[in-house]
Amino acid sequence: MILFSRILSIASLPKCVTWAMCRIPRRSFRRNFHRRSLPPTILSEIFAGKKTKRITAADFGKDATAGSDLQRAVSYETLCLKEELLCKVSEPVGDCCHKVTIVGAGMVGVAIANALLFQRIVSHIAIVDAFPKKLEGEGMDYCHGSVFLGDPRIDYDTDFCITSNSKVIILAAGVRQIKGETRLDLVQRNSEILKNIVPTLISYSPNAIFVIVSNPVDILSWVTWKVSGLPVYRVIGSGTHLDSARFRYLIADRIGIAPSSIHAYIIGEHGDSQVPLWSGVNVAGVQFRDILPNIGLETDDERWFEVSRAVIRLGPTVRCLKGYSNTAVGLSVADIVDAILNNTQRVIPVSTMIQGHHDICHETFLSLPCTIGENGITNIIRMRITELEKKLFQASANVVYNVQKDVKT
Repeated sequence: MILFSRILSIASLPKCVTWAMCRIPRRSFRRNFHRRSLPPTILSEIFAGKKTKRITAADFGKDATAGSDLQRAVSYETLCLKEELLCKVSEPVGDCCHKVTIVGAGMVGVAIANALLFQRIVSHIAIVDAFPKKLEGEGMDYCHGSVFLGDPRIDYDTDFCITSNSKVIILAAGVRQIKGETRLDLVQRNSEILKNIVPTLISYSPNAIFVIVSNPVDILSWVTWKVSGLPVYRVIGSGTHLDSARFRYLIADRIGIAPSSIHAYIIGEHGDSQVPLWSGVNVAGVQFRDILPNIGLETDDERWFEVSRAVIRLGPTVRCLKGYSNTAVGLSVADIVDAILNNTQRVIPVSTMIQGHHDICHETFLSLPCTIGENGITNIIRMRITELEKKLFQASANVVYNVQKDVKT
């Protein structure tokens, strides 16, 4: 530091080393210094207890406007060093073709970002939230660790303009159910949030695929589809992907093999009326029903039906123990995004429009196994299910529709 001050005191500094305060783009940390006096650093002001930035939150209840004055750092004119070091050949690309936006920086949104970044599924991520301090902290934390993640570009702001040209938009914003609040009240409150933010997101990224995570996910997926005007294949609810993973884990735990070797699906609502497809559970093509014909039924002496009942309780159990459920949710959503960005055409149980499938007549979103690729949902698997499973699936559709029909869009 002493050496640095001596260097600055020399009178024969080049003219290009001049001090100028101006705005800097997010994630930019360039500096110029005054000839004779160093400005106070951001850290020194923080340590001194001074407020270094004024941040105003965007309201998810209103359309955000472009041109936000929220900045992530102080900006300075370009140093001569950069001009001497770099010979510009062309302009860098502003937005990556695989850009992913996460709306909501709560526990679930952060878990999704972690899963996407830590597995290096994305190279450009944008995070938007209505609470600026929390968002600022999370964004800085990611930027500081970006060198360990393959140098992804990380944008964060309360302004929706940073979401422009996204390939995938993940909706993880919403409110929690409060004491005494009915399920319909919760649905209506979260629906209002989505109705306000989805049109703005569409205006910035008209070609994006929407992945809905906010609960109740099936109804909110339907709301997003209605509000956005997008084709149905570009609106995907996270649905029973995690439920199916839990189902596979519990089965594998019972028989002592890897969960990835278990092939099993849960369809229907992401909730209490979900339907475990015992008729299709298999390992290496060996159907469990060929060994135990009444598996999953009340007459099953081995009581495998307890496994599917346990799946429904796992989410609430995790929330009771740690206060929220987020890690497995983040991983399941990242798996869906990976299928989209890499056009894998993998079969994943997600929430989609099921009208016309298994004799469902309502405009309802429920989970069925689908192939997912760059365009979103490309196919819905025509599953051969039993009559009992079909009736349970129809009952699940009725449960969701009876709440959905009172939601105003």
